[in-house]
Amino acid sequence: MEYRDYYKILGVAREATQAEIKSAYRKLARKYHPDVSKEADAEQAFKELGEAYEVLKDTEKRAAYDQLGNQWQQGQDFRPPPDWDAGFEFSGGFGPSAAGHSDFFESIFGFGGAGSAAGGFSQGASGFQARGEDHHARILITVEDAYNGATHEFALRTPELDADGRVITRERKLSVKIPQGIYEGQNIRLTGQGLPGHGGAPSGDLYLQIAFQAHELYRVDGRDVYLDLPLAPWEAALGAKLKVPTPSGAINLNIPKNSKSGGKLRAKGRGIPGTSAGDLFVTLSIVLPPADTESARALYQEMEKQMEFNPRASMGV
Repeated sequence: MEYRDYYKILGVAREATQAEIKSAYRKLARKYHPDVSKEADAEQAFKELGEAYEVLKDTEKRAAYDQLGNQWQQGQDFRPPPDWDAGFEFSGGFGPSAAGHSDFFESIFGFGGAGSAAGGFSQGASGFQARGEDHHARILITVEDAYNGATHEFALRTPELDADGRVITRERKLSVKIPQGIYEGQNIRLTGQGLPGHGGAPSGDLYLQIAFQAHELYRVDGRDVYLDLPLAPWEAALGAKLKVPTPSGAINLNIPKNSKSGGKLRAKGRGIPGTSAGDLFVTLSIVLPPADTESARALYQEMEKQMEFNPRASMGV
């Protein structure tokens, strides 16, 4: 996917103020408006200007775009890194985008972030009142946290404008209790941790959406957990009783005789805990010992002599 340099499209520096961005957009929009422009590529240029301005005029989108831009390398296809938005606090302005934007725009801002949930307005005896706006952020936890529960400190980054109208990022740290049994996509609500209210009205809430860190052993789907289990050839052929890791500790698992690579076993209820606990699915993978010694090669040669085995028999060759 092609990286789009929105600053270059608008002809402004990356350090430009919001006022400078607005001024540049208005000037170029008049130049390339399809109804008045004589330029051959006016319609496409006008569309690109609109996309660039939609991002850079918005404090949150601009901060997110700047974060991704720092990871882009000239000459390479652009791919948003996994979990690029984790810890990035926003008010809901990242929701599904309007149709017609580029693939680059959609890949970043079309992930359907939660909508803004600002509270209602009221006119009390003391004047104007408004509940504070809700905020949202994604946080990364381990699958072990979901099994056992945990308390962690998370650093959240919030974009805002400084006195000169430039986008900066403010960081705050929160201690968060992770309940046992939580799964990916669920939200933890922190009451009153959103934006402050006006006129004495309560603050908004902060919703933390759960995502799992990549794990060297486990994959997660809902409450189900998946594990690839290497087997020695004799364990697969003769059967075995093995200790198998799970995020809550090792369990004993019976390997049936004549198991094959790709075979699946299920440990019921050993997935993420809950009212209806998930399952642990184990995929078997037979690993051959290396023939890197004389004795090992002799064993393989003896197997070749003693066992009538043709793995290609079903292919008719």
